Amino acid sequence: MNRIPLFPLGLVLLPGMPLPLHIFEERYKQMIAGCLEESAPFGIVWFDGQSIRSVGCTARVINVLHRYEDGRMDILTRGERRFFTEALVEEKPYIEADVHFIEDAEETDDSEAFEAARTLLAKLGDAGHLGEAIEALDVESAQELSFAIPALEGFTHAERQRFLEMTSSSERLQKGVKALTGILERVQVTKQVQKIIGGNGHPPKGALRKLSAEDAASED
Repeated sequence: MNRIPLFPLGLVLLPGMPLPLHIFEERYKQMIAGCLEESAPFGIVWFDGQSIRSVGCTARVINVLHRYEDGRMDILTRGERRFFTEALVEEKPYIEADVHFIEDAEETDDSEAFEAARTLLAKLGDAGHLGEAIEALDVESAQELSFAIPALEGFTHAERQRFLEMTSSSERLQKGVKALTGILERVQVTKQVQKIIGGNGHPPKGALRKLSAEDAASED
């Protein structure tokens, strides 16, 4: 069992995902100061306003961007390891948690999904959509890429939490490929609609039908 400081936030952190934070509450000033002194990580869990999720991700401070005279800090962190919260401990001004770390199950060959995801990211980058897609292409392992995809702009907290809880990089990659395919299709449809500028003022009917179908599917 491992005990780590816990920072409930209204967001989901994924392994490898950068996250800037502004630390202003006294208890979290103390928590981050301790983490910096010990070169230790802390845990981030999603708090949606009603409940705290049991699966979270550790964050490590990789840079202190600015220190204010009153002790506030702007820091840059990066997600590291997933964990499951066994128990909450309230012995300090901030919450701690007894956790065990989550590892992926034994994997099958996911090279096909890996290459499909990289191809889609390259197309999105070429289309000028999702600037982070180009950065995601630098990821070399299937596991890292399976987390880099949901870290892109456009994924909801609930979607990221589902990725975080999956214990198969193949499953995450397949889900990521499906999501990227949908994003690319929307980008292509949007470009078709934009072509009406200077034209007859009517977008292609097929494009509008496709866009409507995607909107309906996204509501399911």
